[in-house]
Amino acid sequence: MTDISIATGNPSWLRLARRAKLLATLTLVWLGIEGTVGVVAGILAGSIALVAFGLDSAIEGLASVIVIWRFTGTRTISESAERRAQKWVAVSFFLLAPYVAAEAIETLIEGAAAETSWLGIALTGGTLMLCPWLGRARQQIGEQLGSRSTYGEGTQNMLCSILAAAVLVGLATNTLFGRGGLTRLLRLRSPPPASARGERHGAGRNAGARRAHSPPPRFSYKLLLDHSAHRRW
Repeated sequence: MTDISIATGNPSWLRLARRAKLLATLTLVWLGIEGTVGVVAGILAGSIALVAFGLDSAIEGLASVIVIWRFTGTRTISESAERRAQKWVAVSFFLLAPYVAAEAIETLIEGAAAETSWLGIALTGGTLMLCPWLGRARQQIGEQLGSRSTYGEGTQNMLCSILAAAVLVGLATNTLFGRGGLTRLLRLRSPPPASARGERHGAGRNAGARRAHSPPPRFSYKLLLDHSAHRRW
């Protein structure tokens, strides 16, 4: 976070503080919609990834509640309130970051088993367009206010967009290639494992060795007579 803050309490600073609180309130409303729709759409589509995306909104919404609390009443210009808000936002960040990382990886690897959900595609697509812009705007306001809690809330918006992108890839692949399409695509693009190649190569060599070392046919008078009769004809 770059220190370009404005002096605390002057009109410009107070105007930015009101904007930070407004953005936090709007974000909280959006997260409520996102969480509810995400969980419902995930249940209907049988998508654990989409349900997890909806539940992620609760963790992210915690940071918005903290920032609203920070810029309400006399706490607006309170340095002790800012310090407490920083600690609480940091806790919510450390709850959110591992959750987003684990869910994004799991979604890309296994999440393609869900059914197609147009509602989920619309929701994650909207989040992917909104969250980066919202996160960057809050980071800029946080820098000008000298408020690490506001800046941290913007960073959480960026993390939310990463999870939205992962879920969107899984849902879009299901729509285009059918259920489990992402898994099939990854298998088509991946070479067979070395063990499988080794087994096929070993099987070919063993077959050749068996042919090379097979004993000659045993002598038979019947075979000799059959051969002679065939030559006479």
